[in-house]
Amino acid sequence: MSVKQRLQTIQQHIAKACEKTGRNASDVQIVAVTKYVSIARAKEAIDAGIVHLGESRTDGFLQKYETIGKEATWHFIGTLQSRKVKQIIDYVDYVHSLDRLSLAEEINKRANRTIKCFVQVNVSGEQSKHGLAPKDVLPFIETLSAFSRIEVVGLMTMAPYTDDEATIRRCFRTLRELKEQVQEKQLPHAPCTQLSMGMSNDYVIAVEEGATFLRLGTCLVGEEEVE
Repeated sequence: MSVKQRLQTIQQHIAKACEKTGRNASDVQIVAVTKYVSIARAKEAIDAGIVHLGESRTDGFLQKYETIGKEATWHFIGTLQSRKVKQIIDYVDYVHSLDRLSLAEEINKRANRTIKCFVQVNVSGEQSKHGLAPKDVLPFIETLSAFSRIEVVGLMTMAPYTDDEATIRRCFRTLRELKEQVQEKQLPHAPCTQLSMGMSNDYVIAVEEGATFLRLGTCLVGEEEVE
């Protein structure tokens, strides 16, 4: 199935979820996660109308950026090592994995413009996942006021990989409530209007719970053997 055909199906699911919850489908952005596919497949996503591409490895990001460049809005969605910030920060538009002060310091030091950042939250508490504990989110965001090149546009999380819809929904709802708590503070450096949550297996629930950026890989671009 082509990316365009897959996208049409996904958009139908998003539209239904938005209708169910009284949302506008245009408020939901799809980020095509191209980590496991070729440059050709990433370009197919762009040709299908996808604006946002997401990569989680610096090498893969740089390879695709070299060919695609500013045809896409670029999201770095994986764990970002501080020592690799300088390699990509001039090219990314969004960083979805800000979760520690040392990374914020490096982004602020290396960036030549304001970088839109999502603070990553480990809502599920799983040891295998990165991110801040929910109780630490607001204090962390408040400390980021010291960094002029960081704008906290929202929060990001990954739900547990499970068939238990209630568990997934609870995870996304907690993130939305955290976002609202940050918004109430009206911090100039942290408007925090966005929610990056929802992947191939749970994006419909994420939309119902308020997601504004969906990170979709397998269900949208599939998987290929990519070195």
